[in-house]
Amino acid sequence: MDASDGAGDVRVLERDLRAIFGDRLQSLSTYAHGTHTLVIVDRLSADDLRACAARTAAWHDARLATPLVLGADEFESSLDAFPLEFGAILADHRVVAGRAPFDSLTVDPADVRRAIEVQARSQLIHLREGYLETRGRSDALSLLIVDSAPGFRALVDSVRRLDPTFDPGVAGKEIAALAGAHDLASPDAERLFPGYLEAVERLVKHVDRWTA
Repeated sequence: MDASDGAGDVRVLERDLRAIFGDRLQSLSTYAHGTHTLVIVDRLSADDLRACAARTAAWHDARLATPLVLGADEFESSLDAFPLEFGAILADHRVVAGRAPFDSLTVDPADVRRAIEVQARSQLIHLREGYLETRGRSDALSLLIVDSAPGFRALVDSVRRLDPTFDPGVAGKEIAALAGAHDLASPDAERLFPGYLEAVERLVKHVDRWTA
């Protein structure tokens, strides 16, 4: 998805998709608060992708995000591979055209836990590595914290969907609140980092031990 805030007229997209896919268009849905679109078709070929590519610039001009286009059954068969991303679509979507494609679908909590653990452990590894690469410079530490804060907040949100009782702690809440910030004073970075590291470690342990 790119190049647009997704606030355009989705009817433009529907018209073009019907011209490309005809009766093969099963459904068109919006998700992520209406900013993105998911297209389900009977089958998807290289020629179809070529036809969509030819219209992408016009979609962006119409303030439409590039659609996610999947063949029939691909969404369902990918739920275990992308439980967080596709689970979010299940939780927040609106069918614009065609049949409702998700009525019988659910995400396995075990798949969600596994995906969160992968992301959490990656966050921890990159945070430690990033700290070494600051070479002790507080300005570099500030950048590390600000750049990684959105990913941490997303992790906390994911864990709370899995387990609403999860508490990231005071330091974790401070870091999550920095998501979207553009800078951080060096003294604040020095103060926050130890607690930040501890919060990520706590999150990893919590997810690792969680059971439905």
